[in-house]
Amino acid sequence: MKKWTVQQVIDKILMDMCGGAKISPTCDIIPIGSPDAEVTGVATTFMATFDVIKEAVRQGKNFIITHEPTWFNCFDKTDWCENDSVYLAKRKYIEEHGVTIWRLHDHMHTGSEVDYIYEGLIEELGWRDYLRRDEPQPWIYEIPVTTLGGLAKEFKRIFHMDTIQIIGSPDMKVQRVGILVGGGSLGLGVEVMPMQVMERDNLDLMVAGDITEWTICAYLNDAYQMGFNKGMLTLGHERSEEFGMKYMEKWLKERFTDFPIAFIDAGEPFQYL
Repeated sequence: MKKWTVQQVIDKILMDMCGGAKISPTCDIIPIGSPDAEVTGVATTFMATFDVIKEAVRQGKNFIITHEPTWFNCFDKTDWCENDSVYLAKRKYIEEHGVTIWRLHDHMHTGSEVDYIYEGLIEELGWRDYLRRDEPQPWIYEIPVTTLGGLAKEFKRIFHMDTIQIIGSPDMKVQRVGILVGGGSLGLGVEVMPMQVMERDNLDLMVAGDITEWTICAYLNDAYQMGFNKGMLTLGHERSEEFGMKYMEKWLKERFTDFPIAFIDAGEPFQYL
């Protein structure tokens, strides 16, 4: 069996995914660990929470590929928390168990024509045949007619959610659906973009990751209150993107056979009382 270092694995992933590293500056960095460490196993996850790290250690996997930060801010800067008790305890555990963590975010979303987070979401939903191919982004779907309540029930089952937020009548008809994962539903730098997508594509429903209550929420509440057939279903950032990292388990296994690879679900960050 071939021995791989962390850096060799990273280089092959980036080469196969998008022809090599091409985004700079980027948050796709190693926030802790060594690029020279020999890989004994890989875990993919939405976020390297403490429980995810403990599970990776239990499984004997010393390389975690996470989609979101380890140190609670976009670029994993640690100057602000060098004396923070939570940071120090988490770092101590990681170092004691010889774990290396690499963030794979920018290149997954925009390193090529494929957004791999959406690929995982489409696969989990089974909606590939419903994707509108005339759209430049994998956002718009035309599904068999259902209701908002029926779709919410199905999403709760697929995404293992106890509760789900909606705007609109549970009985409203749903066929044309837009999905904006993670922070995409905040507009990707254009605050009004989600509303523009709703109007431009005559959508019945927006499935959102993150939300701002005075933008898309207010727009769709007004639409609902005025009798428009429009609504929203909110998954949250983690549930809308986690399954892209589940997809990465399959994608990696097609390329690496010399070490075990497993997806570890970070789970929703909230408990509901």
